[in-house]
Amino acid sequence: MDNNIVIGVKDMQTFPLECLTIEEAKKLQFKLIDVITHNLTGQEFLSMGDLGVVPGYGRPVITTKVEKILAEFFGSQDAVLVRGSGTGAIRFALQAVLRPGDRVLVHDSPVYSTTSTTMESMGLDLARVDMNDTQALLKALKDDIKLVYIQHSRQKSSDRYDMYELIRAIRKVADVPIITDENYTVLKTRYIGTQLGANASCFSCFKLLGPAGIGCVICDSDIAGRIREMNYSGGGQVQGFEAMEVMRSMVYVPVMQAIQAEETAKVTDAINSAEVKGAKAAYIVNAQSRTILVELEEPISARVIKEAGKLGAATHPVGSESRYEAVPMFYRASGTFIKENPEIKDYIIRINPMRSGSETVLRILKEAMEKVR
Repeated sequence: MDNNIVIGVKDMQTFPLECLTIEEAKKLQFKLIDVITHNLTGQEFLSMGDLGVVPGYGRPVITTKVEKILAEFFGSQDAVLVRGSGTGAIRFALQAVLRPGDRVLVHDSPVYSTTSTTMESMGLDLARVDMNDTQALLKALKDDIKLVYIQHSRQKSSDRYDMYELIRAIRKVADVPIITDENYTVLKTRYIGTQLGANASCFSCFKLLGPAGIGCVICDSDIAGRIREMNYSGGGQVQGFEAMEVMRSMVYVPVMQAIQAEETAKVTDAINSAEVKGAKAAYIVNAQSRTILVELEEPISARVIKEAGKLGAATHPVGSESRYEAVPMFYRASGTFIKENPEIKDYIIRINPMRSGSETVLRILKEAMEKVR
């Protein structure tokens, strides 16, 4: 799917990632429940889990079992729950594979800010290539490249690379480790990087309705082993009750996100059918989360967002799809998007329906527009 509209004086194309259908999401939910029943007794499932650095495990027994469930569910050798949400998961994965000064191949776009901080603190040497150009990517795979790092979600509005094609192309010519950032894509799209041949995929469990501060690395067993060696202290372990919260919360995510994708499409179609006065156009982007960018006819985005807040919309994120976010969110375009398109800053609103229906989103948008125009 792609959108092609005019913003200001610039033609802009977007290539949002394909989401799970409701039927596909239901199958994922059923699969996770089936994996759970193969690994936990009914009594264990109804428990809050254990605590501490259990001898022989180095972490709570229930945490170990949940990690096994996640690895089996995603078809990976292992999984590690860590502290630090998605940022912590990426940091642990990078530290398990790389050493200071190692050269890493990344997309020629601004790296997500917290990931960039991690890479800078590790002293990594970044080689940039346009991953939308597969041939350029293959040419950039020199012998000095120690890792390929891929963000599954879009980094620029014009990004169109396909994770499957990227990893397949890399694997044909090099055995270099691949780490993927799945923070805004896991359980929304049909696959994560490790299901396609990557060595590690990282994401925040907070974005999957789970507890704050917990992240996950789905990975090869050698990477998991190194992470556990680095993260051996008692205070660094994810406790059993937290692991149980991660697992239980994930059950509800696929269907929830598939419904949200449907409502996102309905809102976009309504705006592009001229149902909202003052809204020029709308299109779906994976600007981190899958959201709607609404172009206004006048430079009034900040005022519309303020009025939307008075009408019940959230105007800033908590964790992007966290358990605390249910009402629709009306907020500014991402910093990365604005940097790429500075001239449209005051003309753009980003909307995430969250758990709401399209009718609620459109009502709030219409009323907010009426109040400021």
